[in-house]
Formats: sequence, C-alpha cells, structure tokens
Amino acid sequence: MDDQRIVKIGCASGFWGDTNTAAFQLVHMSDIDYLVFDYLSEITMSIMAKAMMVNPEHGYALDFVSRVMTPLLKKISDKNIKVISNAGGVNPLACRDALQKVIDAQGLNLKIAVVLGDDLLAQQTTLKAQNIQEMFSGENLPDQLASCNAYLGAIPIRDALDQGVDIVITGRVVDSAVVLAPLLHEYQWSLDDYDKLAQGALAGHIIECGAQCTGGNFTDWRLVQGFDNMGFPIVEVKSDASFIVTKPKGTGGLVSTATVAEQIVYEIGNPQAYLLPDVTADFSQVKLQQLEQDRVLVIGAKGRAPTQQYKVSATYPDGYRVLVSFLIAGREAPEKAQVIADAILNKCERVLALRSVPPFSEKSVEILGTESTYGGNAKPIQSREVVVKIAVKHMFKEACLFFASEIAQASTGMAPALAGIVGGRPKASPVIKLFSFLVDKSTLNIEIDIAGQRHKVEIPSGSNEQTYDVLPVGDIAQFSGQEITVPLVEIAHARSGDKGNHSNIGVIARQAEYLPWIRANLTEENVKAYMQHVLDPEKSQVIRYEIPGLNALNFMLENALGGGGIASLRIDPQGKAFAQQLLDMPVKIPKHLKPV
Repeated sequence: MDDQRIVKIGCASGFWGDTNTAAFQLVHMSDIDYLVFDYLSEITMSIMAKAMMVNPEHGYALDFVSRVMTPLLKKISDKNIKVISNAGGVNPLACRDALQKVIDAQGLNLKIAVVLGDDLLAQQTTLKAQNIQEMFSGENLPDQLASCNAYLGAIPIRDALDQGVDIVITGRVVDSAVVLAPLLHEYQWSLDDYDKLAQGALAGHIIECGAQCTGGNFTDWRLVQGFDNMGFPIVEVKSDASFIVTKPKGTGGLVSTATVAEQIVYEIGNPQAYLLPDVTADFSQVKLQQLEQDRVLVIGAKGRAPTQQYKVSATYPDGYRVLVSFLIAGREAPEKAQVIADAILNKCERVLALRSVPPFSEKSVEILGTESTYGGNAKPIQSREVVVKIAVKHMFKEACLFFASEIAQASTGMAPALAGIVGGRPKASPVIKLFSFLVDKSTLNIEIDIAGQRHKVEIPSGSNEQTYDVLPVGDIAQFSGQEITVPLVEIAHARSGDKGNHSNIGVIARQAEYLPWIRANLTEENVKAYMQHVLDPEKSQVIRYEIPGLNALNFMLENALGGGGIASLRIDPQGKAFAQQLLDMPVKIPKHLKPV
C-alpha cells in the first residue's frame, strides 16, 4: 500500500536577522512535523568567524538559542516537532552546548545532533599546496582566509534523524538540505531516486527564504494583505514527492502560483542544472496549480546524479571600506550633491597623494532620489531633497579614516544645505571578499556528533557525467511595425537575486501568449544594453535560459554586483532591485494583447 502520510515542514528563517516571531507563529498556529531555519550566507559566515576569534564560545546565531528556541522548547517538545537549523555557523558544537543548557534547565528530554565536516579553515596549508583557483575568476587561493566552508547536503542530517534525535544543528549546508533531509528520513527515498530528491530540494528552495514565497518581495505587492503579520511558509509533502505550498491560517501574505513561481526563479542559474550535493536538479518543467486560496501544488522537478565535488565558499579580508550618507536639501539639490561628492573625493585623494599614499582602489557615488541606481534608464527628476551616498575602498585603514574625517567640513565649507550625516561620523570596516572553489567529496570527513559520540557519514561519490539535452528556444514573435509599447511589468512579473558577484533575473509571463513577445524583446543583447549600468564592461555577459514549465525566462548577469555582498560599495550589492528595474523596460506587443 502506498504511504498516505503527509510530512509538513515550516520554515521560520530566511536569513540571520529574519523576524523572531516566525517560529512562534509556526509552532503555535500550525500542525507542522518539522521546523527548519536557514541563517547562513557568505557574509554571515565571515561575521561568525570574526565573532569566534573574539570569543571561542561564539561563532553561531546566538539569538537562535536565546530568543527563538528558549521560549518555544516546551511547546516544541509537547507537539513532538523536530527542529533542523544551520544556526551552528562556524561553531555548531558551541551552539549545541548553549541549547543543551537551556533544555536541561527546563527539564526537557530533547536529543541534539551536530553535523560536522564542512569547516575547512584548518586545512588552509593543504589547500594552498593544491594550487586551487577561484571557480569564476581563476584567481589563486588567498594567503589569509576568514572562513572556509563546504556546502554539505541532506545525507548527514538524514542520518542524524535516523538515530532518533529531536534537533539537528549544522554548519554550512545548502539551504534546501534542511527540507530534503527530513523527507529522506520519513519516506526512506533511495539516494538514486533523483526525481524525488529534486522535488524535495525544490520544496526546500521555495521555502528557504521564509516569507519570500508567501507574498514578500512580490511584484504585485498591492495584492498582498497583512504585511504586519506575514505568514511563513509550510510545505506539505507526500511520499511521491509532490507537495503543496501554504501558510498558517489567519496570517497575512499570499500563496499563489505567481508568488511561488517568483521564488522558484530566485537565485538560480541554469534551471536545467541546479547543482546540489545530493542531486543535480532540473526545474525547467515544474508545473504549479492553485488548488484553493493560499494552497499551491508543485510537481515536475526532475533529477540527475550529483557531481563528485562539493562547492566551497571561503572569505578573506581585502582592505577596508567606509560609507557615508548625508542629506542635501533645497533648490538644485542633485547638482549640489554631485559637486560636494566630487569635491570631497578630489580633496581626499589630493592629500593622500601629497603623503605618497595611493588613491582609493574603488569609489562609489550614488545620489539617492535621482534614480541613480537606474543608470542611463533614469528619468529626469527635479528633486529638492536627495541623499548622497559615498563609499570608498582602500588597502590602508588610515586612508579610510581620513576620508571619514573630511565629510563634516562640507557642511560649512561647500554648497549649501548639507543637513546632517546619517548615523553620525562613519567608521572604517574590513572588506570581506568571497572565494569559491570545488573539492572532491571523498576528501571530506563528515560526521554527526550525538552526545559526544561521533558517527561517520557515508556520501555517494556522485558522477562527472552531467550531460543533458538543452531545451530548444521557444516561439519568438515577429515584429510587424504595428506594435504598441508598454513597460515589461504589464506582461510579466520578475524576481532577482545574487550568487557571489553574479545576479539573476527571472522573468515570468503573466499569460502564456505573452511569452513569445517577451522572448522577442528580451534578447540577451537587449537585456545587456538595458542593464549595462550594473555590468562590468570588460567581464560581464548576459545568458538567457528557458523555463517552459513556468512560462518563464531566466537571465544570468555575470559580474554585475561590483564585487557582491560586503565587498561591493553599491547601495544594492545583491541585485535585489534589478528585477524592478527590468520591469520598467519598454517592450513592443500587438495592441490586442495589451492588458485591460
């Protein structure tokens, strides 16, 4: 007889800093079996590594223990909810110890497992001897790393659950692993049943960013009610790996085919080759169906064997940066802002040169309120108040401190109406850059720790055969010259995200008949030209992928984030607003297709 169970998994965190109320909502207002959290990004790992250097008992998401789990442990125990979280960061054993103290103090009987083996920081010397190169830029491994962690998969978490634990704490794992793992445990899927693994990974990919699939960041944001009480996502998964995306009743937000589709295209590259440690997933034929309000059925992910390597994300220090923002008000505000910004930078670099100090390695001036983030696509605006954001980068901290000390003088010695520095005098901070590379799975020693007992985890070797049939380009409309011009947002919605220094923009047709016209308008060349203000003129290219199951296209914008993450000086270092910019792009469609 087929397994008729439904495993319900709720995600209470999309990043370190997400609302602490989500876990309370899911525990008290739903009947979930598993509560999962995603805390980690490359930036987070470097912050945690620095915290651990200062205090050996830190290096994990402290608030996961103190603010989230402590008040909920009794209820979690009573409802027999199992918890999986990558809150362990670079110090998962310390996270376990802190949580164990709380469990003991409350007199509860909850068993914790810790996944180990992702942290490669102690292997810097060995890695350096292997002549490792950055997988995108080809640069050599830096001499000094701040963090170095492999993206592990779901198998060690599954093994821990198979041992009967109630809580699993991990370090670096792929975001979707915290969802795939309980499905492997509950349904005992074979590790070579790749279609099921791809569906399970997709369930994790959809809910890993918390409320982003329940109406957060949604193009049609006016359709979303209750931003002050956003419902966090739940997937209800059957043994055949089909699943429904929903949220707790009585909460705000929206679960629709459109909100789910936007999250599927978020932060992916080639939709036919979404590389994960446990499976190479193909999301190109995924289908969505609205069953009822706030309930969307998801089917159609396919899978192939994973590769033989783990991706490793290392971070390293690369000089210093300082950022300052200040308000300029009154007539001719944009012009005054540019003059002041130029004067401050010119003066600082002139004085540095007199002291035989090199100029800033990078500079960024953005005048917020003039559509500066739109580049050449900005519309002329006569604003009487703007915020000037200046950021600089330098190898010497002292040069950044000198820049910071020279801002205030502009309030009395330059153009009028510098009305205040936002946040006070700025401080210099280290620049942390990302370095990504691959290591063979066979070289890692992955273990689970349960009450001090270590258990080795066996990982399938994977395959280097990653061949697949590339999808043909779908129908492309032909222009007759009789078309009308509308902004892209009238016929599509979109979501953008980041992968290191690359950004993606997924564009989803509002109706299937719009897709040939979107293809005709959004060629790789046209998108590159429209978004050229964010692209590196020497290193960037735009690649377009087909996602026919969603009537969508995905655009990969390489080297589009000015370094990405904390290394970027831009106001939008993760490309979060790129989709909104592209949705303003003028496109030509037949008059009869114009939405009413």
